[in-house]
Amino acid sequence: MTVLVPTSHELGSDRGRVWGQLRRNKLGVIGGVMLLVVLVAGIAAPLIAPYGPAEVHFDAPFQLPGTIGYLLGTDDLGRDILSRTVYGIRVSLVVGVLSVVLAVVVGTPLGLIAGYWRWLDAIVSRLTDVMLAFPFLIIAVALAAISGPSLGNAVVALGIAQIPTMIRVVRGETMRIRSTDFVLSARTMDATGLRVIFAHVLPNCVSAIIVQATVIMPVAVIGEALLSFLGLGIQPPTASLGIMLSDAQQYLSNAPFAAVVPGLAIAVICLGFNLVGDALRDALDPTSRERT
Repeated sequence: MTVLVPTSHELGSDRGRVWGQLRRNKLGVIGGVMLLVVLVAGIAAPLIAPYGPAEVHFDAPFQLPGTIGYLLGTDDLGRDILSRTVYGIRVSLVVGVLSVVLAVVVGTPLGLIAGYWRWLDAIVSRLTDVMLAFPFLIIAVALAAISGPSLGNAVVALGIAQIPTMIRVVRGETMRIRSTDFVLSARTMDATGLRVIFAHVLPNCVSAIIVQATVIMPVAVIGEALLSFLGLGIQPPTASLGIMLSDAQQYLSNAPFAAVVPGLAIAVICLGFNLVGDALRDALDPTSRERT
């Protein structure tokens, strides 16, 4: 029995179809532009920020946005909000990326073996249920009690919280792909289970993993802000959007802009990833080939 392998021309045309779908999705383009702005702000924070994120100006507290030298104003200690925001965006992106990496590295292989080998499915499913029983706040509190609040603990807590979802997504895709003709053909030719997984199943799960990663990112960004807000994540003097919101809450009546700016930054990051994630899901959907 012959296993049909797509040619380079077919793969290239498929990539062209996906790229064309993305370009035609206006909301996806808007989300991409938002993410590009956020990424540039985070990566180029030292070049954009006029001051250090922890630099205080006791003679200039609560300067209004538009004040000369303080484009977005200052907080209660005279720290420049623009500088703290771009550095806070950098921290949020770092936590989001590391959380996604942790969820993918741990969740993908567990989802693959659970979906391919039925006898392992029950074990992995019970492990997933146990992990779902512990919200990330409980994990964060436990880690903070053991080693103190830190960026690393925030990454671990948020990553562990997203592993069960990644397992379920990959498991579902694996079970679907496992019954396809090309996998059955490979198994008929005495291909080992690991070979089938890495050569056939995993490449066809990549699109689902990418889409799920775009879903995890905004959840991780909000989670990092929440942990920092509660004092369980990033610690001062490091700039964090959650810490900025925590510091500004007691001055909402006098200086609402101190909370609005970091809040808008979080909203832009999450909206950008959600729009791009929706666009990727539509573009990578095999049925979209019939609509083009």
